[in-house]
Parts: sequence; structure tokens; C-alpha cells
Amino acid sequence: MTPEPALDRPPESSTPAELTLLTGDPANGGSCVAHHEGRVVFVRYALPGERVRVRVTADRGSYWHAEVLEVLEPAPERTGSLCPIAGVDGAGCCDLAFATPEAARSLKARVVANQLERLGGYRWSGEAEAVADGGPTGWRTRVRLDVGADRRPGFHRYHSDDLVTDLRCAQLPAGMLAGLGEAGWPAGAQLHVVVDDAGARHVVRTLRQGRRTVTDVVEGDYEAVQRVGARTWRVPVTAFWQAHRGAAGVYSDLVAEWAQPQAGMTAWDLYGGAGVFAAALGEAVGESGRVLSVDTSRASTRAARAALADLPQVDVVTDSVRRALAAPRAAAADVAVLDPPRAGAGREVVDLLAAAGVPRVVHIGCEAASFARDIGLYLGHGYTVAQLRVFDAFPLTHHAECVALLTRQAMR
Repeated sequence: MTPEPALDRPPESSTPAELTLLTGDPANGGSCVAHHEGRVVFVRYALPGERVRVRVTADRGSYWHAEVLEVLEPAPERTGSLCPIAGVDGAGCCDLAFATPEAARSLKARVVANQLERLGGYRWSGEAEAVADGGPTGWRTRVRLDVGADRRPGFHRYHSDDLVTDLRCAQLPAGMLAGLGEAGWPAGAQLHVVVDDAGARHVVRTLRQGRRTVTDVVEGDYEAVQRVGARTWRVPVTAFWQAHRGAAGVYSDLVAEWAQPQAGMTAWDLYGGAGVFAAALGEAVGESGRVLSVDTSRASTRAARAALADLPQVDVVTDSVRRALAAPRAAAADVAVLDPPRAGAGREVVDLLAAAGVPRVVHIGCEAASFARDIGLYLGHGYTVAQLRVFDAFPLTHHAECVALLTRQAMR
């Protein structure tokens, strides 16, 4: 079950302010499902099987949203919060910080399985895997802070413009935000902070002024050093790179394994970003092959061209995936790798892939519902899910990363 965001309608006068509920299955988005007099209630900060006292925060007509005020009967998997600033009335950063890491991974697997069956028509049973050793805290290497009217940076509360200016989020390694919490930043600015693979900290401030965005380097450089295997990238601090310190390497290795690129093949790297997957594909297909890497971000594609300059077989294009796939192609792809944003690839892109006759697809998704919908679209075109793995790439949160290998007999 996927609740809609509780953004637009506060509780009505007839809605009870507080309830005592017994929670059931986890829902996509970090809530658990409960019921009150036949109405569904999505309860945040709860685990399945708990009796909780809740505050109703939004009335959506057919269902309500609520958050836990008191845990009357806790689940065995509940633990003391691993994040000192998260929770009810706190920051929205670590919405599963009260669950043991093992329980959090189990919840994520259940949610993904539910979404795949409901939205994709595909049954999957498996577990969510840790991306790397080291535990659930201190894994994040990139973060963005917003600056409030008091000129102090902070994290947003859940679905709110309000900021929490206590910066001790447990996702961050010790010292990552040291010295940045004092007042004095321009109101409305954003601070982009990266601790890169060379161990250096970079702080870049952006501020919208009219129609333009002013960017200033506060500390370090505008570009951060990122490494996967023996290859080095210089990626703008404001551009996309995997937040978990181990994720880029793990996904790159998996893509190389599942894509099965060989010399002379043609591969498509769609939503390619800085070209991490294009690097693995390009090295495998060799100069007799071809890799097309497509992304809309100019900053990311510039980083890709610089990092992959020694691979002439890789063509980096700054464009939308839809337009790139709709353009005439000299040769169809033997394999395609997709890593779309949270909204997923969608029907038009999957239709274009299927029409191009791509026999092998590695599809990555960071949102369970959109990933499941995309899987259903592939199945509708005759693809088969050959393998599927779920990674706990965002510990302490409800988010997970899903990767599927889809195959279909090549069109002749």
C-alpha cells in the first residue's frame, strides 16, 4: 500500500485528535497500516504489531495520516533511536532510527515485495542486503542543508518547511558538518557538503537571486574526488553521486556482472549521471564496441566526459532519455542499463526500449512504487525478471535501492 503525501489537508474538526491503534503491515513511505472504525490510518514512527497512541496529522477523506505520541506495547524489534534529532517533532532525516538494522531491512523487503505484487504483477520473496560493512550510522558522504530566516542551516521536518538546526544526524560521519551550524548564512541559501574519497571536505553555497543561482565555494573545491575501482571522477559538489560511501562500487560491480558486456557489443547507459556504469560497460566492450551514456545534467555529463576520456567507445550525450531513444540509431543495443530518478523510467521510456528490441536490461530504482510500476511495464512487453536484489542503501530511513535484471529473446 502506498499512501499519498500528507501535505494538503489538515485534520477536520470532526477528526479525533488522538487515537489508540494496533499497527499492522508496513506501507511504502515509512508508515504502518492501522484501522479505526473501518478507516485506514497510516502511522509514522511505528513498527508492525505495536499498540500506540497517535496524533492524527492529516485527513485525506478515505484515510488519515498519524504519528506516534506514545508506544504502549512495543515490538521486540524496537530500539532506542539511533539518531538524536529524528522522530516526532524532530527532523525528517532518519524515519526508521527506532528499529534495529535487521528489522529495518526486513521491513524494506516486505514493502518492496508488496509493491511489486500490487503494482507490477510480480511476486518476489527475498531480503534487503546491507550495501557495506560498518553499521547503520555514518554512511552518508553528501548532504544538502537549507538556511532558514534565522540564517542558520538545518534539516527539514517531515513534509514541512520548518528546519531543525541541530545537525547531529546519525547518517553523517563525525565532523562532517563541524563549524557549519552557526548563524550568518544568507536566508534561503542551500549548503552542499561532501566528504569525498580523498578524505577532503567541500562546502558549496547556492543562493537563488531572481532568475539566476549564485554559487560560491566556501571550503575545498567545487568538484569532489570520487573513485570506483581504479578510476577517478571529479564530480561537482552540487551534482548527483551515490550518497552511501559503498554504493557506487557495489552497483558498478553488479551492473558489470548482470549486463554481461563483451567485446564489440553496443550498450546504453540511460540516466547515466557521471558515467560510473558507462565506465564498466566501456572497458568491457572495448574499442570495437560502443556505449551511449545519456543524462540531462550538464554538470554530470561534463564529469563523465572528463573521467572517460580514455574510452573513445563511450559517447556521452546531454539530453533526455526519451529524446535520445526516439532519435534514429545506427545499431540497436545488446544491453541497456537504467538508473532513473525517483519517479522511475515510465511507460514511454520502457516502450521505446522494448520497441528497440533490447534483449537484456539492468534496471535500478530508489523508490519502491515507481520501480514496481516499471517492472510491470517490462513484463507487459514480454520481459522476464531473471534476478532481483534489494539493497539497504539508506540505513535509518525507509528508502531502499532495487536492482532487476530483465531478459527477453532478441528480436530478429
